[in-house]
Amino acid sequence: MSLLPKAPDVSEPPHRDSRQPAITLDRRDGPYGEVVLRRRGADLEIIANGCFLMDTADGRSERLLIQAALDELTAGHSTAGHGTADQPSPAELSVLIGGLGVGFSLAYAAAEPRWQRIAVVEREEAIIGWHRTGPLAAFSAGALDDPRVEILHTDLLDYLGGPGTNSYDALCLDIDNGPDWTVTDSNSGLYQSSGLAALQRRLNPGGVLAVWSAQPSTAFEQALRAAGFTDVHTLEVAVARGVPDVVHLARRA
Repeated sequence: MSLLPKAPDVSEPPHRDSRQPAITLDRRDGPYGEVVLRRRGADLEIIANGCFLMDTADGRSERLLIQAALDELTAGHSTAGHGTADQPSPAELSVLIGGLGVGFSLAYAAAEPRWQRIAVVEREEAIIGWHRTGPLAAFSAGALDDPRVEILHTDLLDYLGGPGTNSYDALCLDIDNGPDWTVTDSNSGLYQSSGLAALQRRLNPGGVLAVWSAQPSTAFEQALRAAGFTDVHTLEVAVARGVPDVVHLARRA
């Protein structure tokens, strides 16, 4: 059930076009703060804990998050499609997506048959509901009902540090505006040594970590290398205004 609206103090990325007024569609209070779904013109946007998180205006970088991880995993495999002891066949890959968001990453992963297991960690019950029965269902395109997809309603840090033993070929994270711009203070630990060690434990040997960010972070690249990740590099996605969106990539040795 929606709560009465109140004006959030929204911090927006520098490339965000806020010339059109925003209309609040739903607002919920949760254990991590307030989460809001708004419409701005033809686009929907999510505000989490008073911070602009993402919108439906342009999903290129969210799709690149998934495609870049897949490209890294399949690079070097033979045309016969067989894996090795350390790397799976590119026809039977698994991915964990951190953050359901507006659904671009999930829909893109579900459209690729090589992902045989797709888990999505989302801590906001409201966002899951907006995809199941609300306006965001159009953007996840029925992927929540795909038998390969599992929606995990939990905090990513809790999941990584929990008792489960599931591991993945790719971890694709989009829970913040980047390592240097977290939605909640507690998320900062994910990008530091303890969080990176937890991510490595959830990756299969040779697995790929992909992290979306609204701006490049050389400090995060250095942290990845210090944590023992290899093949650390960054892909850029040009935006209409301001610095490019990026995807940070690294591999478990």
